[in-house]
Amino acid sequence: MAVAPASTESQSAGVDGLTDDQKAIVEMVHQFVDEQIIPYAEEYDHEDKFPEPIVEQMKELGLFGVTIPEEYGGMGLDLTTYALIVEELSRGWISISGVVNTHFIGSYLLLKFGTDEQKRHFLPKMATGEIRAAFSLSEPEVGSDVQGIKSTAKQDGDSWVLDGQKMWVTNGLGSGIVFVLMKTDPKAEPAYKGMTCFITEKEPWAEKNEGDFAGLDIPPKIKKMGYKGVESTELVYNGYRCPEDRILGGRDGVGKGFGQMMDALEVGRVNVAARGVGIAQRALELALKYSQERKTFGKPIAQHQAILFKLADMATKIEAARLVTRKAARMKDAGERSDLEAGMAKLIASETGKEVVEDAFRIHGGYGYSKEYEIERLYRDAPLLLIGEGTSEIQRMVIGKKLLERNRV
Repeated sequence: MAVAPASTESQSAGVDGLTDDQKAIVEMVHQFVDEQIIPYAEEYDHEDKFPEPIVEQMKELGLFGVTIPEEYGGMGLDLTTYALIVEELSRGWISISGVVNTHFIGSYLLLKFGTDEQKRHFLPKMATGEIRAAFSLSEPEVGSDVQGIKSTAKQDGDSWVLDGQKMWVTNGLGSGIVFVLMKTDPKAEPAYKGMTCFITEKEPWAEKNEGDFAGLDIPPKIKKMGYKGVESTELVYNGYRCPEDRILGGRDGVGKGFGQMMDALEVGRVNVAARGVGIAQRALELALKYSQERKTFGKPIAQHQAILFKLADMATKIEAARLVTRKAARMKDAGERSDLEAGMAKLIASETGKEVVEDAFRIHGGYGYSKEYEIERLYRDAPLLLIGEGTSEIQRMVIGKKLLERNRV
């Protein structure tokens, strides 16, 4: 059963802010998560194995084309509905949401900045999941300081030659295209004016690309504490030739890559916020179940005030993070400036995810430290959200600066 394309704008929303179509989509994905993700996540996590059967089912459900317009074979849903889907997927396993996150960012970049030819060529295959997208900014010596990247692209006839090393690329191995930021004018002042986004094609699952994709090598995937199953890799560009028509936006896109990527990060932060809400929701579910089954001093631990207060705080934090996340998504859908709200959503939801998971871990006591209990995996996964799409410290800087910009005296 696939998610049906639907217009969520024409319906009146209920008290929870969701339309009937959105509720139906959430219910469908919720059931999918309960039946096809949660029962198998531990196995894939422990083996650090890509969840191919789950991904194939996601293709059948149409989840790779959620925000891609119907004219390209997608469902044409808005960011708010996508965030609802990501929250549910993350409730099952945040690695699954990672499989679609960079893909979603890639489709967003194409839809907003791509040429008509780029949209026609890539979006239909992306909508079905035939090809998946990755998104690359970071480099080994560059974290949040994006303007400090060193990778370069130099024009050579009708193509550009790309050289440099990229880091922490989610879906870096299995993707068919990578949206990558390169310096095309190293002398530009300020530096961001000399950056361009390229759509680099590659052979999925090939560590050494050959033929038309020669010049792009992928070292063995990075071993991580959590966020397993989905691969995180380096990408080494060494003489990779990218045709000029694969500059995002065509020739007019030269020098505009930084702004394009920052725009995409805004929606990416809503995605990470939804992931924080999802993993926190699952942690609360596990804590509620365990605390009502585990007994001490003759009664379930949920009846002890210390645990009861934890559960109350956990649920309250989740609801607050959920509302802020949905507000940021709705503002973006309405075409309003939402950089401040997206930063707030990412900050509160990622911190809530970490805090609620830790509280659930404590409620489980010694069992929380055992790999036989699901909370152990959540405890390893949650810290990723404090780092991905900008650290919490960076979010605070962004939020503070935006507050000053909007409230000048």
